[in-house]
This record gives sequence, structure tokens and C-alpha cells, in this order.
Amino acid sequence: MQSTPPDKALSPWLSLLPIAILVALLALTISIFGSDALGGGSQVSLLMATGVCVLIGMGVLRRPWAAFEEAMTRNISGVGTAIIILLIIGALSGAWVVSGVVPTLIHYGIQVIHPDFFLLCTCIICAIVSVMTGSSWTTIATIGIALMGIGKAQGFHEGWIAGAIISGAYFGDKVSPLSDTTVLAASTTGTPLFTHIRYLMYTTIPSMVLALIIFGVAGLSHEAADTSHIALFTETLDSKFTLTPWLLLVPIATGILIAKRAPSLITLFLSTLLAVIFAVIFQPQLLTEIAGNAGGGWVDSVKGIFTMLFGSTQLETGSAEVNELIATRGMSGMMDTIWLIICAMCFGGAMAAGGMIEGITRLLTRFTHNRTSMVTSTVASGLFFNIATADQYISIILTGNMFKDIYHRNGYESRLLSRTTEDAVTVTSVLIPWNTCGMTQATILGVATLTYLPYCFFNLISPLMSILVAWTGYKIIRKKDVSVEQRDANSYLRQ
Repeated sequence: MQSTPPDKALSPWLSLLPIAILVALLALTISIFGSDALGGGSQVSLLMATGVCVLIGMGVLRRPWAAFEEAMTRNISGVGTAIIILLIIGALSGAWVVSGVVPTLIHYGIQVIHPDFFLLCTCIICAIVSVMTGSSWTTIATIGIALMGIGKAQGFHEGWIAGAIISGAYFGDKVSPLSDTTVLAASTTGTPLFTHIRYLMYTTIPSMVLALIIFGVAGLSHEAADTSHIALFTETLDSKFTLTPWLLLVPIATGILIAKRAPSLITLFLSTLLAVIFAVIFQPQLLTEIAGNAGGGWVDSVKGIFTMLFGSTQLETGSAEVNELIATRGMSGMMDTIWLIICAMCFGGAMAAGGMIEGITRLLTRFTHNRTSMVTSTVASGLFFNIATADQYISIILTGNMFKDIYHRNGYESRLLSRTTEDAVTVTSVLIPWNTCGMTQATILGVATLTYLPYCFFNLISPLMSILVAWTGYKIIRKKDVSVEQRDANSYLRQ
């Protein structure tokens, strides 16, 4: 598809009109549906905004419908691998919980809590669970709730507890190959998943270290007491699952595959398969419980395996907190995210075909005079979209699409954009009261967003760290083969 001629290019402000309409629709959707907006309301808003893009493109630029259809189809096909990965992640999450892998990690991890190091351990435990599950939401809604109870019993301020929980959970969410936002940021910018994760470490690890230092010092200055909640939690897990160090072989094997740079799909598939085998060996009674005694013997096992991979599982332990922790959604639990991604790809394709991406890029390029200003503009835009659209998925897609050409024209690798997008969007979404993440976590933890915001040190430091690393130029490689045509196009956009 040819570029829009200069005399027919949309103005930046007309290009922003579909986004303004999308923001208004999302605001209406969230006010009506609240945290359930991802169940369909946000998707409908995206499709309606897509229609606005088509109307502007066909009405003002006289673009044919075929151009929009081609762009949307191309966008959707571009995230085909990501959708498959998300489905496998759903299956893997179910297998890791039911097989006892996640409960074993929690069982051993939670025992390291000491009153003097409660905040530090809380952050680390949430980080470990989030890495293993790939979900900050699940981590906060499960182990986070238990840690809130423990922290309050020990006399910690609720803001400090929530800040430690959220910092750890969102660190794990960022660096986990099981995270849907991590997969989305990598796929939107065209960056291989594990390349994206490895490059994230240059900003994520320093941010986490600084956060842990703060939590460690704060914890040492506080005198804590009661740890009975910990014993109750671990005893409940131990009574429901067969917990053994042998189950740690699953995450170890997964880590080895990641270190060997095996393809994402192969790594996730083999990890799921190994967890299924361990479920049959160590948790046959749970497979029978999930199957609902379908037919006895091997029939129960097969039905239990299939159900934990594709559907929701609810195991009864006698503790509401633990029940929530070990509840899984399987592949079906990923459908809302997949639906949202497809609708967002339609919106992104329509924005590109209608000339809106080019118009907004022309506006943004005025503020990207060098590497630092380019990364800073990306961080600011990601934060703006988080505030404006109130959804991290939409913000990741919009930020990635807006800056993809700018990074390419300036000769920077896509991994720099994917990392900056995650530093700017994923971790800040929970800090905004009307964002779906902010609303959800405030509701789950029972702590107002503005109360825990000052204590979410990892989330606050990450965007600043991204800018700092860009300023130093550490591990940032600029391509040396930027063509004359690209430089000319960049000069045109600066005009």
C-alpha cells in the first residue's frame, strides 16, 4: 500500500479524532461495566472507533475499502503467533497449578517470611509467583490477599503492604514469558519474545533492586509479630496437594529451555506437557475431582487433564483465599484478551490505512530530536494512553504502532521500542484510579489507588529508568544501514 501523498495527508489533529472518540467510548464503557469492561465493552468501543477511521479515510482521503480490509487482515495475521502463545499459556497456567508446581513454589517461598523482612519477602514472593503464573492480576488476587492479611496483623500500613505486593507482581508480569502483556508488547513491535524479555532486564533489574532496598530498609524499621496466617496458608496447600521438591523440575526445565533460546511455542508446549505428566504422577486425586468422577479410572484422568488445559477449575480446600489462589481458567480464560487483541488490530489497521498513524507520527516526530527525547516521548505517550484509554492492552498496541516507524527511521532496533513500551505502559496502568488495572487491584486489596501509589516503587522507578538508560546509551545499538530514503522521509516528517 503506497504512502499518503503530502498534499493529501491528514492533519495531526484530525488524525487524533478517532483516538479522542475511542477515549470517550472507553470512559462510557468503564463507567457502565467497571472492571468487567474487558468482557466485551472495550472490544465494541474499539470496533466503533475503527468505523470512525474508515469514515474519515474514505471520506477525506478517498481511500478504497479494500485498503482498510487489507491493513486489518495484515495486522491480525501479524499477531497470529501471539494468539497461539496466549492459548498455550492458558493451558500451561492450568497445568502448573493443578500439577502442584505453583503451590510448591508458594509453599517453600512463603516460609522465608520473617517479620523484620516482611515487605522485602512480600515483594520477592509476589515476583516469583507472578513470573511462574505470568499474571500480576492472579498474583495480587491470590497470594496478595493473604499477604495483606499477614501484613495488617503485623501492624504494617496498608499502603506499604499493597506497594510491595504490586511492585513484585508487576515485576514478575514484565519478565515472564507467560504474561499476555509481555507477549503483546513483543508481538506489537515485531520483537521475538525472549529477545524482548532479555532486553527488559537492563531496566527492570535495576528498578527492582532499588525497590527491594527501599522495602528492606522500611521493614527493618518496623517491629512485626503474628505469623499464624502463614502456617495456616501453607498447611492448607500441603493438605490439598502432594508437595515435593520433584515438582521444581518443571520450572527448572522451563528455565533451561529459555536459557537455550528455544522457540517460545516449543518451550511453552514442553513445559505444559511436563506439568501434565507430573499432574498424573503426583496429583491423580485432583484430576478425578476436576473430572467430577466422570467414569472412574483412566476416564477421570483424561477428562481432568483436558479440563485443566482448556477450562476453568475450582478446587475446594476449606479456605476461600486458597481456593482463589488455585483456581485456573485454562485456554478459555484467554479468550477475552484474544478478542480484545483482534479488535485492537482492526483499529490499528484502520488507523494506518486511513492515514491517521502517519499524521500522528508527523506530530510526534517533532519531539524526537535524539535518542533520549525519542524514548522520553514514548514513555510520555504510553502514560498518556494509559490515562486516556484506561486499558493497558489498548495502550500497548497504540504506543507500539505510533512509534514503530519512528524507531525504524532513526535506525533503532524494535527491542528498544518494546522495552520502552513495557516500562511506560504495563507498570503504570495500576497507578491510575480509573484504569482497569487500578480499579481492579484497589478493589481486590481494599486499598485506594492513591493510597498505595506512593509505595509502588518499582512501578514508579521503571519509566524513569527507561529514560535514564536511554540517556546513557547502554546496550542500545543503532543500525548503521539507515537508507537515504528513510533519512529523507524522516526529514519530511520533521517539517
